[in-house]
Amino acid sequence: MARDRLAAMRQTAGNNPSNNSYPTQRPGNDGGYSRRQNPYAQQDDNPGYELSDVNPSTAHLTTNMAADTMATFYDEISSVQESVKLFNDNISRISDLHARSLNNTDDAAAARNTQQLEELVNETSALSATLKRRVKALERQGGSPREAQIKKQQTALVKSKFVEAIQNYQQVEQQYRQKYKQRMERQFKIVKPDATPEEVRAVVEDDQGGQIFSQALMSSNRYGESRAAYREVQERHEDIKRIERTIAELAQLFNDMSILVEQQDETINIIEAQASEAEKDVETGLGYTDKAVSSARAARKKRWICFIIFLIILAIVGVVVGIQVANHKK
Repeated sequence: MARDRLAAMRQTAGNNPSNNSYPTQRPGNDGGYSRRQNPYAQQDDNPGYELSDVNPSTAHLTTNMAADTMATFYDEISSVQESVKLFNDNISRISDLHARSLNNTDDAAAARNTQQLEELVNETSALSATLKRRVKALERQGGSPREAQIKKQQTALVKSKFVEAIQNYQQVEQQYRQKYKQRMERQFKIVKPDATPEEVRAVVEDDQGGQIFSQALMSSNRYGESRAAYREVQERHEDIKRIERTIAELAQLFNDMSILVEQQDETINIIEAQASEAEKDVETGLGYTDKAVSSARAARKKRWICFIIFLIILAIVGVVVGIQVANHKK
């Protein structure tokens, strides 16, 4: 009976290979037994059970990004410094053109000089606006506390160089404005040697002074020379107007940059105060740590002393007990 039931079970297992129940062995073609495939092993081939790829650590990427940001910042600082140098070079060229304008006697050369001066002044004005915008962009850059402090300091440095260049430009323009006025006074006195200081001031300072000059021109005995002087005075008026426009632009630019410098100084002071405060906190923490170490050492020392005293007491007790036992035996 038992053999018949065992044969029936084997026949059922052989006819239904998809059955996932045991027995796990069945006769093979070679007459032996071959192990059935583990039905759960099919899950190993299922992509749904595969481990997802582990994302690389972002710490290294963050470090590289920070390094790239600082490299870009330093490149921009170098570029701004080169632009400030170009700004100073333009100021030197403007000064040279002003000097030529005062010394030119040829009309064609004077016209070329005036055109070059106007073009260079416009170019320098555009360059100053660009520098202002770039400095403001540097001002807005942030980063970690350490990076922010470095950026603020470097930005403050190029900013101060730019402000110095602006002041230099202002001095050049003011200097040549005064020279142009002195030249106009001399030209007017050629036409009217006995001119009063009020008349000279009106010709130099006021656009309506041309009427005074015209009246003096009609009464002058040196008509040809007076006409040349009158034409030069008119040209100097235009030069002075251009210089005054430039001075006004530079004054506004200087005010803007000074405000930025003050804001930068305030920010740097705040950063330095925070750094100093953090340093004090670190020193205080180190002091507490030293105290804790000393306390721990003292506690360990006391524990060892107590342990040694305890051992001595045990030894004394043992000796006393031993003596009493010995006496009792006697």
